[in-house]
Amino acid sequence: QVQLVESGGGLVQAGGSLRLSCAASGRALYTYTMAWFRQPPGKARELAAADFWAGSGPYYADSVKGRFTISRDNAKNTLDLQMSSLKPEDTAVYYCAAGRGSSALSAAYTYWGQGTQVTVSS
Repeated sequence: QVQLVESGGGLVQAGGSLRLSCAASGRALYTYTMAWFRQPPGKARELAAADFWAGSGPYYADSVKGRFTISRDNAKNTLDLQMSSLKPEDTAVYYCAAGRGSSALSAAYTYWGQGTQVTVSS
C-alpha cells in the first residue's frame, strides 16, 4: 500500500507560481510511475505531468509544457510540481498518483492522494 498526501494548493493570480508537494508513505516511490493529474470544474480528470519509473524522461501535457516542472526525491519519498505562469484555465483539483507502467490514463494508477485545490484568478 502507498499513501499519498498533497499540499501546496491555494489561490494565486494569473502569472503567479505555486509549488505542489506529495508526500508518500508505505513504499518507496522509485519503483512507481508518479504523476500529477488535475480535474477542472465540470471536466474530466487529465494528466498534467508524469515521471515514468522506466526513466524515459518527464511527460507534460501540451497545455502545461514549458510552465510546469515535475520532480521527485526518492530519498525523501516526495513528488513535487512547480507551476509557473499560471493561467485561469489551470484552475483545478490537483491529484498525486502512483502506478505501474507508463500511461496517461487515470485508470492505470493504483494509488491517489485526496487532492488539493488550485485556483488561478484573472
